[in-house]
Amino acid sequence: MGSSEQHAAGQRGSGARSHRGAFGEFGGAESGLIDRAFTEQIVLVGMLSADRTADEVDANLDELERLVDTAGANPVDRIVQRRDAPDPATFIGRGKASEILDVSMAHDADTVVFDDELTPAQQYNLERLLKRTALDRTAVILDIFAQNATTLEGKAQVELAQLRYRLPRLRGRGRQLSQQAGGIGTRGPGETKLEVDRRRIQRRLTRLERDLRGLRRTRLNQRKSRRRSRYRTVAIVGYTNAGKSTLLRRLTGANVLIEDRLFATLDATTRRLQLPGGETVLVTDTVGFIKKLPTSLVEAFMSTLEEVAEADLLVHLVDASAAEPEMHIDVVRSVLREIGAGGVEELIAFNKCDAADERLVHRLLGAYEGAHAISSDTGDGVVELLLAVGDRLRRRTEVTELRIPYARGDALAAVHREGEVLSESHDDRGTVVHARLDEVARSLFAEFETAADNRSTAAEAAHSSRQ
Repeated sequence: MGSSEQHAAGQRGSGARSHRGAFGEFGGAESGLIDRAFTEQIVLVGMLSADRTADEVDANLDELERLVDTAGANPVDRIVQRRDAPDPATFIGRGKASEILDVSMAHDADTVVFDDELTPAQQYNLERLLKRTALDRTAVILDIFAQNATTLEGKAQVELAQLRYRLPRLRGRGRQLSQQAGGIGTRGPGETKLEVDRRRIQRRLTRLERDLRGLRRTRLNQRKSRRRSRYRTVAIVGYTNAGKSTLLRRLTGANVLIEDRLFATLDATTRRLQLPGGETVLVTDTVGFIKKLPTSLVEAFMSTLEEVAEADLLVHLVDASAAEPEMHIDVVRSVLREIGAGGVEELIAFNKCDAADERLVHRLLGAYEGAHAISSDTGDGVVELLLAVGDRLRRRTEVTELRIPYARGDALAAVHREGEVLSESHDDRGTVVHARLDEVARSLFAEFETAADNRSTAAEAAHSSRQ
C-alpha cells in the first residue's frame, strides 16, 4: 500500500473526513447515483494545440474547475500540455505523465481530470502511469448529472448515459479483474468477473432503453394533450447556470430548485403563463447546455430535449455577467441544431444585467437584433420580454377577415375570445372584423370569412350565367 493509501486508510479508520472517495465511479449500476462521502483532491489537465489559443485553454480549465467543484471535489492544481496532436496511447505523452505524477504526489491528489475526452485505452494507460484514477470532462459531467437527477425519467436517462460511457471502459484492474493471457485453459476468475460485469451492464442498458421508450410515449401523449389545448409553447433554453429556473419562478411562481451552480436543474418543468396581452402559453424550463456536452447525454436526454424541438418559440437566456457570453450563445445554438431545434424561432434575453458591465450589455444588445436585457432576480425588463414573446407568437397566426351578420352577436363575442381582434368596421351586411386566429379558430369561423363570401358570390354568378 502506498503512502497515500495508508494515509487514507488511517483517516477512514479514525472516522475523520477524508478526501479518498469514488469520484467518477458513478456508484452502483443499479442506481447510477453517487453516495458522496469524501472530498477528493483533483489535478486538472488541459492541452494547448494548434487550433486553440492559451486564453481558450484557460477558459476551458476554469469551467472544468467549476464542474469539479460542483461535483463535490477540490481542484488543487492545473497543468497544460503543448502538443500538435494528442498522443494515441496516453493523450499527453509519457514525459508529461511523469510530471503530472510528481504534481499529484506533491498535492496528495486522488484523481487527475482531463479537459478532453479520453479513449478507453488512453484512460487505462494513464491510470497505470499515474497510479491513480484518470478521468475526462465527460465523466465529471455524468457525475454531476447523477447527483442532480430527481425524477424517475431523469435518473433513468443519467444511468443510461453512464452505462454507455462505462461499457467500453471495463478493463481488468488488479487481481480481481485481471484479463486473461489468452489460450485454452487460461480463463481465470478475473476474466469471468469482467464478462459478468459486461453482461450485467448490457442487461441493464436494455432494460433502461425499454423503460425510457415507455416514458417517451408518455411524454409524447402529454405534448399531444397540450397541442389539443391550443396553448402556444415557449421553451427557456440557455447555457448552464444562465438563470433559467429563476426566470421560470419569476414568471409563473413555479417551485423549482434555484442554486448558483452548474446543472442544478435536469428535469423539464412546464407551467402555464398568461402574457400581458391576455394569451395563455405553456413555459418549459429545460436542462442547461455546456461546451463539449457528451454525445451520450444528448442521446439519453433526447425525450426531454424534444420539448425544445416541439416549442413554438425559444427564449434563449444568456448570462450577461459571464466571461464569454457570445461563446455561450454559439454553444447553445450548436446543441439546438444537434437536437433538431435549429429552425425554431429564437428570442435572446441577456440575463443578470444587474451584475454585468453596462457597456458590455449595450454592445450585446446592438450585436443581436431584437434581444432584451433583463434580470430574472430583480424582475427588471421581464415585462418587456413578455410583451416581445406575445408579439412573436402573434406573428405566427394569420390575419383573417370575417363578416359577421348583426344577428350573430354570439359569434362576434366568440371571435374576441378565440383570437386577437385588430379592427372592426360595419357595412350593410354585418360587422367586418380583422383578427389573428389560429388554425382551429379559423375552422370555427370559416363560414364568416369574406373569402368564403366572395367564393360563394362568384359561384352564384357563374351558375346564373350558365342558366
